[in-house]
Amino acid sequence: MKRHGHLNRDIARVLATMGHGQTLVIADAGLPVPPGVECIDVALQPGVPGFGAVLASVLDDLWLETAYMAHEGREQPVVRQAVEQIESTGAPVQWLMHDELKSALQDAVAIIRTGECTPYANVILSAGVSF
Repeated sequence: MKRHGHLNRDIARVLATMGHGQTLVIADAGLPVPPGVECIDVALQPGVPGFGAVLASVLDDLWLETAYMAHEGREQPVVRQAVEQIESTGAPVQWLMHDELKSALQDAVAIIRTGECTPYANVILSAGVSF
């Protein structure tokens, strides 16, 4: 059994296979998953696991280039905390309208569905490179 990193084998697999510029989404419980996009559902009950905990775990293991979030959620405390987490990696946050964010979901490698029930607690993470 793994001692460090992701115990969720699907998250570990997706992170290990992502290339530069590919995107991974961390989503609240209500974000629609487009047909054909892999959904890694980690939701157990409302709020569990929360958006921030899943984001922190992924950020520990992903070279992040850019993050995209919905402008409509800027005032949500969960979203503000996520912005701080992302910016602490040195990556910028770019703001999209929620409909633009939903349109970009089709290009994601996968969507990790959390138990978060805060509106607009969604982020598209664009993979960077270590060199």
